[in-house]
Amino acid sequence: MIIDYGLSYPSGTATATLINGFHTPQGAKEAKEQVKTLGRYSLVSFLWGLFKWFYTAGDDCGFESFPSLGLEAYERKFYFSFSPIYVGVGMICPYIINVSILLGGILSWGLMWPLIEKKKGSWYPATAKGSDLHGLQGYKVFISIAMILGDGFYNFVKVSLRMTKAFMAAAKRRSTLPVSGSSDGPARSLDDDDLRRTEYFLRDQIPMGVALAGYVAVAAVSVGVVPKIFPQLKWYYILAVYGMAPVLAFCNAYGMGLTDWSLATTYGKLGIFVFGAWAGASHGGVIAGLAACGVMMTIVATAADLMQDFKTGYLTLASPRSMFISQVIGTAMGCVIGPCVFWLFYRAFDNVGLSGSDYPAPYAVVYRNMAIFGVQGFSSLPKHCLTLCCVVFAAAVVINLARDLAPEKVSRFIPVPMAMAIPFYLGSYFAIDMCVGSAILFVWEKVDKAGADMFARSVASGLICGEGIWSMPQSVLALAKVQPPICMKFLSRSTNARVDAFIQTLSSKT
Repeated sequence: MIIDYGLSYPSGTATATLINGFHTPQGAKEAKEQVKTLGRYSLVSFLWGLFKWFYTAGDDCGFESFPSLGLEAYERKFYFSFSPIYVGVGMICPYIINVSILLGGILSWGLMWPLIEKKKGSWYPATAKGSDLHGLQGYKVFISIAMILGDGFYNFVKVSLRMTKAFMAAAKRRSTLPVSGSSDGPARSLDDDDLRRTEYFLRDQIPMGVALAGYVAVAAVSVGVVPKIFPQLKWYYILAVYGMAPVLAFCNAYGMGLTDWSLATTYGKLGIFVFGAWAGASHGGVIAGLAACGVMMTIVATAADLMQDFKTGYLTLASPRSMFISQVIGTAMGCVIGPCVFWLFYRAFDNVGLSGSDYPAPYAVVYRNMAIFGVQGFSSLPKHCLTLCCVVFAAAVVINLARDLAPEKVSRFIPVPMAMAIPFYLGSYFAIDMCVGSAILFVWEKVDKAGADMFARSVASGLICGEGIWSMPQSVLALAKVQPPICMKFLSRSTNARVDAFIQTLSSKT
């Protein structure tokens, strides 16, 4: 893929360009300044996280519960959450992504959900609680799923068609590279740098026998171990996943090389529906679908990510064997560190993964309900929800098609459906923060374009890292039952109404 077909792998190429820039005198100087900026803003973000913690002694306390845009907007999830992480992410993400997320929040929480709420008692039971999928929650979850599936379906078809066309064209004109020994077809000209990269890259190849033996060994371990963890996922389901995965992994790795777009989540959703329906509702189809999705996504995503890294290694004259060994070591460390971090968060914070908690894990809800939908079918949807889902699915396809067909001057203003779907379930509070990050970057680029180009990503990364690092001592404090000293509460709607009533009584007496 890297040498014979010359796939670009844009993210891997960009990373290699950055790394190569560090090894020039000018690049080293710039890198030193960027590291200083990263450390400075990481410290600022860390201290801000510590400062916010002091005011969160109870529920709905602290700056993250501040109704900055008013009480009505706060109840509709429109407020600034004072999160350096989201501000930093907004500085990194393209403007259209941040605007798309905000637009999705406005369409859902500002328009669709209030209108559907008025149908309470008609479209869904009036007694339905907030988390009931047969109530308003069902519309939020399944409509967001429909938009995600529509976007994924369109990109899957687009990447598949593009990949097939490119693969067939490349097969017809197979390159006669000096390293391949083939003499048929036109030769692709290579400069001295490419020749040297190719020589280094092929010097430490991983033997095919090792790769096949490793895959068979991992498959055997999975077949034996995963059903012990998830009894609903039978051993032959795992065997089927490992039989399908190489083809899907190749497609995903090839597609990422062309478009920089990983479709691992799309293949995972395919696993949810296939294996969930295969197991059936009476045999734990929901758990089986989710577990199969996890296994398939891991294989397919790893293939594409590893190819990105190999592209970086190819351009930086790194040994692919040493890179692969480093990946194995990192994976082994992750097998220990990942569960430990999860256990720490699970024990330290209440209701991890539930809506309204510090860590709501929104995609967990989305994927679980995909599994329910795959097993139970349309009967699990509330009234008119299927019609709305079809409309949103079609809208996602049409919007994507418009983005691809419109001229560049127009397409860059058309929103991205996948980004629009994210706030359908969560709300727009993080979109507000991300748009603040975009505004900061926009003003910075207008005032000092060169400075923004050099330091904007360092500032953004520092904001993200600092508060992220603070979450670790915060979880330790929570695990040790150390509570913040202050609960800074803001007036709720009910409290505000009582205050207004009290003021009115005073004014009537006077």
